[in-house]
Amino acid sequence: MSFTFTTRLPLSRHAVDRDHLSRGLPGLFDQLWADDATRVLPVWHGKILLQSPISNPSGAENLTDVHLALLPSLNVANAGLRVYLGRSLPTDLPEPAGTPIVAVQLDDDAAAILEPDEKRWASLRSVATVLDDRDAGLFTEALGVLNWHASHSHCPRCGAATMVEEGGWVRRCPIDNSQVFPRTDPAVIVLITDADDRILLGSNAMWENNRYSLLAGFVEPGEPLEMAVIREMFEESGLRVTDPAYVGSQPWPFPASVMCGFTARLADGQQAHDLLPDGAEILALRWFSRQELHDAGEWMLLPGPSSIAHAMIARWLGAPLPAAPEMIRP
Repeated sequence: MSFTFTTRLPLSRHAVDRDHLSRGLPGLFDQLWADDATRVLPVWHGKILLQSPISNPSGAENLTDVHLALLPSLNVANAGLRVYLGRSLPTDLPEPAGTPIVAVQLDDDAAAILEPDEKRWASLRSVATVLDDRDAGLFTEALGVLNWHASHSHCPRCGAATMVEEGGWVRRCPIDNSQVFPRTDPAVIVLITDADDRILLGSNAMWENNRYSLLAGFVEPGEPLEMAVIREMFEESGLRVTDPAYVGSQPWPFPASVMCGFTARLADGQQAHDLLPDGAEILALRWFSRQELHDAGEWMLLPGPSSIAHAMIARWLGAPLPAAPEMIRP
């Protein structure tokens, strides 16, 4: 059941062989650039080039035929940081199965030369739900790895500038030869229900005051996911929960997380009205029945369709959620 749910999540889809064995080949990028079949995925400030511009980015979830621009390597001049993403798997796309794909980080000048029309550069959140499985997976993979590079340019031990190796998947310190690998920060996101099968939604201090979502938090060192559920929910809501049950997970490269979805219920002896938002991260908390959630669609913003929270709430509701714009901030 969990895997079936996960495969429906926009950022959990994939159709790429990451081909990890090729990452360590000597002169990997020289070989790839000499191969006419290689395709390049240009990335600029977290955005990726589309085959054609989107006329209404805020309504991208209603569009069709949105595809990433995969370019011959010779078309991408002044290539910056490169990451080997793997080989395309589908047989029904313009690129044959087995096509090698490389993400390239472009600076402002290189991006302007390649494509000055900014409407052709799209963020992941704006197109996640309309890309096919291969392109959604490529975008998510590329963004996650490049975000890691942006924050790990120097050795955490001695501060020396690190060197990129293994097809963009390792950074090595030139002083002690230690290696740094891409990191992902696990977080739990939880759908809490009470005795009346209502769900708890909260409003974060960094959001619009009418935007509500499930409660979430990062897993601490030495902590299993289930304990993180219990601890984080108490810290954010003042409520004790029990019976955490895993639902599914989705990568969330904003900048480097994987969201692990759980359900939980109020612990025995805990009253639904004992809400105590922490006042720093969570400013407001409310319980919603299914009818109340339907009725709140006129004033309340729910999670955008690229998020696992959106899918989890819709799963509980048993119906599609009211349309809501994605978060503006990354």
